[in-house]
Amino acid sequence: MIDLKLLQKDFDTLSKQLMRKGVDTELLAKVKEKFEELKVAKANFETLQAAQNAMSKEFGIYKREGKDISELKAKVDANKIKITEAIEIQRIKQEELETLAMAIPNIPDNDVPDGEDEEDNIEIKKVLTPSEFSFTPKEHWELAQQNGWIDFERGVKLATSRFSVAFGMGARLERALINFMLDFNRQRGFEEVSVPALVNRKALEGTGQLPKFEDDLYKIESQEMFLIPTAEVPVTNLYQDEILAESELPRKMTAYTSCFRKEAGAAGRDTRGMIRQHQFHKVELVSIAKPDESDKIFDEMVSCASDLLSALELPHRLVTLCTGDLGFSAAKTVDLEVWLPGQNTYREISSVSNTRDFQARRAKIRFKDGKKNTLVHTLNGSSLAVGRTMVAIMENFQNEDGSIDIPKVLHPYLGMS
Repeated sequence: MIDLKLLQKDFDTLSKQLMRKGVDTELLAKVKEKFEELKVAKANFETLQAAQNAMSKEFGIYKREGKDISELKAKVDANKIKITEAIEIQRIKQEELETLAMAIPNIPDNDVPDGEDEEDNIEIKKVLTPSEFSFTPKEHWELAQQNGWIDFERGVKLATSRFSVAFGMGARLERALINFMLDFNRQRGFEEVSVPALVNRKALEGTGQLPKFEDDLYKIESQEMFLIPTAEVPVTNLYQDEILAESELPRKMTAYTSCFRKEAGAAGRDTRGMIRQHQFHKVELVSIAKPDESDKIFDEMVSCASDLLSALELPHRLVTLCTGDLGFSAAKTVDLEVWLPGQNTYREISSVSNTRDFQARRAKIRFKDGKKNTLVHTLNGSSLAVGRTMVAIMENFQNEDGSIDIPKVLHPYLGMS
């Protein structure tokens, strides 16, 4: 959640920053109105409390002097009722303000470029040069079916569209990639964790998926439980409502999970193949850090994902997201886009974000900074989306006859010499 005290203190400046991210002026106007209502409610309570204190002193004087206290007692009792009502009004106004604030995204960092959508993102650099083919490269869905790796029709039969089934080498490659990614990340200092694929509402509120993106989540009916859209949710919330010792930070973790998304906002996009599935596998990086370390760890996470792609011999590029393409919880994001020769373009395969203290404030994750409790910074990033990595391998390692070579680093995981 955005820092409400900071927003109230410098409303005009922070509103301009939020509008860079596309926040509606009507929402900001409602927040400002709630600030005023809460201010009035607090002032009313303080006035009544001051009157109560004054009458309590007077009450003591009356008793010592033997005066009749019946009239004063009636005033005190009546004022107590008003105080109780004022406390309730104050609570309601605070709750209304916080409910509105839950819909406000994180403030973008000052160096995040302005822009409306992905077309305004800025390329940082390219890594590895795409291979030149002597033939017209095929797209991954054709290669997957030709080699018997992925069956899209049986995925639909078992569930619905945008589900698939991996067979044979497709299933083995999927498992090999997961193990390779986890081992690679562990060697880079990220502790492996295994977490539930179901989480409660509080966890999703903590990382910012709720309340804004509820339509994109798979919910267990009759329970306040949801299938996770990413391992970021359970791994970050491992430390929900906790105060960590400074010596415990940073906590750098990696996890493999299946992920589930309705893709409600992506109707009509990438309907063929494995680019945008309702269920997909992903290896995630999550870090919990002291504020003065988060930029350094952000760079480490970007490098880890990029080096992983390089180890797989996959050409890719790094892109800084503009304000219009920045995620709800992110203060800044670098996307890694892998080259897909079948599509003749770069496509996102990883997204690394620093959320600063935005998620930590929502999830109440703090650390003992000397004598005071301070909010941590949380970071997350894909390392990598397994399905999209398979897509990239199929398209980049294809041969003219449709067969597919396997990156050398995966040979030990597949029993290949």
